[in-house]
Amino acid sequence: MQVPRHVAIIMDGNGRWARQRRRPRLEGHRAGLRAIRRVLEAADELGIPVLSLYAFSTENWTRPRAEVQGLMRLFSETIDREIDELDERGIQVRVRGRREGLSRALQRKIDAAEARTARHTRRVVNLLINYGGRAEVVDAVRRLVEAGVPAADVDEAAISRNLYNPDLPDPELVIRTAGEQRISNFLIWESAYSEFHYTETLWPDFGMDDLRHAIEAFEQRERRFGGLAPGRASGGGA
Repeated sequence: MQVPRHVAIIMDGNGRWARQRRRPRLEGHRAGLRAIRRVLEAADELGIPVLSLYAFSTENWTRPRAEVQGLMRLFSETIDREIDELDERGIQVRVRGRREGLSRALQRKIDAAEARTARHTRRVVNLLINYGGRAEVVDAVRRLVEAGVPAADVDEAAISRNLYNPDLPDPELVIRTAGEQRISNFLIWESAYSEFHYTETLWPDFGMDDLRHAIEAFEQRERRFGGLAPGRASGGGA
């Protein structure tokens, strides 16, 4: 099996999962966080070096206050519960997004988790919290401006070096659960040439079989990166 170096997942469907079971939305989010552990184990077994997970977007702050507060509590509890095992399994934890939007207590836990696992290089789990693809590009440009980089020197390479994870490979495969077919402001720069896989499976039900199926579908793709397929003559059209 040709395993992508970097798989990114838009975790969608927690609310629908809860609604189908007539449970509060927060129970769906709790089930979704349990799914993260299951998928991390699957990624480890399949040998995926980098796994990025879209946990909370910059737009999610518009959700009901109680839901947002509950999610932040769940993030904090999950770090407390999982950090020992992640460290023991040699998984480096990264949390990317705009930290200033998070509580000081959660920021401290994130900082501690990242510092504790920073020495690990075999596997990386990259959690996107208070993240937006457009915000990431804006922040990269702001860094360049603050550094006094001349406009003539601002190119794709300069922006890429100032993104949140400049040392990680771009995602080769982006998966979205729950049947939606849009990127929702997720890694819009890094996923320029990613392969996309959409599944009807709700995120809390996503597991090894779903991940394996997505990778098998990825293996069938012909990745051109804007070029021609082998043996195809040049001409108009894509």
